[in-house]
Amino acid sequence: MSRSRTPFLVLAALVVAGPVLGLASAAVASTTTHTPYQTGRVDAGTPNSTTVTKNSAGQVVSYGDPAITYTTPSPSLATLGQSLFLENCASCHGTQANGVPANGTSGAYPDLVGLGPATIDFWVESGRMPAADPTAVQAKRRTPRLDQNQALAIAAWINSLSPSYPGIPSVNLKDANVSDGAALFALNCAACHTIEGDGDALASGTFAPSLRNVPAYQVAEAIRTGPGNMPRFTGNLSDYQVADIVKYVTTEIQHPQNVGGFGLGGLGPVAEGFVGLLLGVGLLALVGFWVGERQ
Repeated sequence: MSRSRTPFLVLAALVVAGPVLGLASAAVASTTTHTPYQTGRVDAGTPNSTTVTKNSAGQVVSYGDPAITYTTPSPSLATLGQSLFLENCASCHGTQANGVPANGTSGAYPDLVGLGPATIDFWVESGRMPAADPTAVQAKRRTPRLDQNQALAIAAWINSLSPSYPGIPSVNLKDANVSDGAALFALNCAACHTIEGDGDALASGTFAPSLRNVPAYQVAEAIRTGPGNMPRFTGNLSDYQVADIVKYVTTEIQHPQNVGGFGLGGLGPVAEGFVGLLLGVGLLALVGFWVGERQ
């Protein structure tokens, strides 16, 4: 199979100039209708993939290719998921996950129906949901309140209301290319997350988070679902390219080699130049002072 690795430039200005708040903006009214996750491109996160597996009822349970396999949570988890949702999420998103709380109005909170398992799983497993502060402009990553099985159960129940995609990704990092991933990251991600992956401020009090402690499958989930202000990369990046980016993030960004010396926390050339100037000039000043005292 041939692999298309042509990088696609996504203009950061679209992200900064037009922020679209997703699940994180729980308190901000939204009239946006969710667009189904779809792309005509093969191997780009939908069942339009090299391999598709269906159950006896004809429902897609997994799909993908050698780079990424996407799995739909088992329907058997839906009953548990509904109970967990009602306990932890319904106060904002409503008992039907449609964004209409019992004492609220339509559009007050995000509608979750049709977003796909990967979207729900990302927000719950990253600890952003259930929200610590529903009035916050952007939810921050924190220790998750619910464990992985509970997150999958909630995703299974919401997906049962309106089956959608993408599924939960499992990335094949062994065959991914870290060099190509670095180039793709620089073109598509660095404008917001910075080339060091430390994140940076965006507009209207929002920010691109650090990528330092994000597991591989959550990096892929974010790329495919576009949480918060992040663009949703569907038809413009193949699964092979996403796997390359994930490998670069989970190796070079999260575990830098720093072959040139001290990494200084990955703060970049400005910080490195400042430290070099401080130490260099300071050392020269001390030598000059020592020589002067001897004279």
